Amino acid sequence: MMRRAGGTGDITADTRADDADDSVTGKLERVIAGQVRRYRLAQGISASELALRTGMSKAMVSKIETASTSCSLTTLQRLADGLEIPVTALFRGADTDRDAAFTKNGQGSVTVRSGTQHGHEYRVLGVLKGRSDAIEPTLVTLTDASDIFPLFQHPGTEFIYMLSGRMTYGHGAYEYTMEAGDALLLEGEGPHGPLELLDLPITFLAVAAR
Repeated sequence: MMRRAGGTGDITADTRADDADDSVTGKLERVIAGQVRRYRLAQGISASELALRTGMSKAMVSKIETASTSCSLTTLQRLADGLEIPVTALFRGADTDRDAAFTKNGQGSVTVRSGTQHGHEYRVLGVLKGRSDAIEPTLVTLTDASDIFPLFQHPGTEFIYMLSGRMTYGHGAYEYTMEAGDALLLEGEGPHGPLELLDLPITFLAVAAR
């Protein structure tokens, strides 16, 4: 009779019930199956070894890895203990239906803002709809050395990363000379924007979190 790994008693009725479960399974079972197999192979152990570690039959481990059975909470805990991972690791990838925005190089939605009339281009690189906490990444290009520059104010924070060119950027009472590779993180409620364009063209990434 099969016994628990490291234990002295028989396999419980819960495990016997799992061994008898031949139900057709769905997405969650496929995720668990993939994670169990991935962690087992990463540790270089066989299905037989995992069965010994968990106190389950090799047939049951095979069913789990082929997503042909559903696991009880007890079985999930045994698998996690046998693989020496958190139980939550077995569910990674289960909640995958999430929005994403992919923007190819040179694409993105060009928006009109107060700086557009001064030769500034604002290209939004991605938007997640219906999210009040979503960031707004914008590629800003400055090509006109006008003496008039718009200042912005908005709730939340903003991160600016210089890609090319050189400029003096203001935030409140402070000024920063920025060039490629420089970064600035600021509170959006303080008036901010370019003050002097020193080396055109200028491009920088502005990421606002409102």
